[in-house]
Amino acid sequence: MRKQLLGLILAAPLVVGLPASVVASESDVARLDSELTPTGAIRAGNAEGTIPPWTGGLATPPAGWQPGQHEIDPFPEDRPLFSITPENMEQYADKLTEGHKALLRQYGDTFFMPVFQSRRTAAYPERVYDALRYNAANAQLLENGNGVTDTIATSPFPIPKNGLEAIWNHILRFRGEEVSFRSAFATPTRDGSFNPVVTEYDYYMAYSEQGVSLEDIDNKIFYLRTRILAPATLAGTINLVHETLDQIRSPRLAWRYEAGERRLRRSPNLAYDTDLPNSSGFRTVDQKDMYNGAPNQYEWELKGRREIYVPYNAYRLHGNIPNNEIVRARHINQERTRYELHRVWVVEATLRTGIRHIYSRRVFYIDEDSWQILASEEYDQNGELWRVSEAHNISFYSVPVFWTTLETTYDLRAERYYVDGLMEGQAPFDFEPNFRRNEFTAAAARRAAGR
Repeated sequence: MRKQLLGLILAAPLVVGLPASVVASESDVARLDSELTPTGAIRAGNAEGTIPPWTGGLATPPAGWQPGQHEIDPFPEDRPLFSITPENMEQYADKLTEGHKALLRQYGDTFFMPVFQSRRTAAYPERVYDALRYNAANAQLLENGNGVTDTIATSPFPIPKNGLEAIWNHILRFRGEEVSFRSAFATPTRDGSFNPVVTEYDYYMAYSEQGVSLEDIDNKIFYLRTRILAPATLAGTINLVHETLDQIRSPRLAWRYEAGERRLRRSPNLAYDTDLPNSSGFRTVDQKDMYNGAPNQYEWELKGRREIYVPYNAYRLHGNIPNNEIVRARHINQERTRYELHRVWVVEATLRTGIRHIYSRRVFYIDEDSWQILASEEYDQNGELWRVSEAHNISFYSVPVFWTTLETTYDLRAERYYVDGLMEGQAPFDFEPNFRRNEFTAAAARRAAGR
């Protein structure tokens, strides 16, 4: 695994003054094969037995699944152990996020949390576990935290020492080498009516490609091309993104083609708190994938691990499900959700002095088994809770990879929400589309737009 990797050089200082991190000791790295899992999670279950030990996750498909199908529920016989409602939420308050408490209070007539048996299904290929061991022994934050050196393929810091290392673990977590899929997003009105925007997504994950070094990937994490297929008023719109590892040294590159203009234009502001295109202003660009982009606008604090009820194993929200079975007024259909008790890392982000962003504070709940953000809270400039986001995830066991199938952001003031990942009538995720890197250039996007 050991390769000669290129350290990234920062072009702009960050006044956080965070020192370069220190690599994990040999004894710490050894813990990843003993009391810790390769991702740095606690291998054992909890004392009460309500969180089981990790035994490898769901690394192979269950009986009954065939290639070319949507992932089926590996636990079809599971039933809720209980439901959390406004009436009993105080009984479970120590294991609820502030965001879920707010949703229960505000939408308690229809919002509830069905809690199921906890199943630690997160799993990755063996080469990713090898990379995690390598990263633990070598990866370091650069002096101001805007980049990472001596890391590859997956999360750099399985044994994090601060909040910045933890958020980099989410940003750089393994999501396969490439993937192509179609899904829809929507922003339902308060009465539940909606017009889905059907989009094709093509990802080429340069950072996770087998056998590459940081030198090979030229500061790129991934390449993303999206094309809107419906409604007709937006059809043909193309976005191209080159996601960079150090966005201070080399900012994210983005282009947008709108069919009405018939021209591919650079999108210099596709970052931070810019409105996510076509989200009706209910989500910022840096909320896509729960959090993305340069972490330089916030101070990051690692609050430690907690046992929390979080969305998990969301197979009942995945696949060819009618959109109106999921989308409801004010929030998604909670009958189809699944919450489980898991250990999460809690990371708090506080806006740096002198920096502008619509969110003054954010709290992230990050799965210890995968480094996927499962839930988050977004606070306004007065410190009041404004929005609550969820990531409903599954193990894509054919890879295997643990990733989002449905994301939501609830605006508590507007009593409306954004939902992404609706797959009615769409084919399964394709993790082997055989892309080439040169298919993700601006020139290639122009040719695609002309077809």
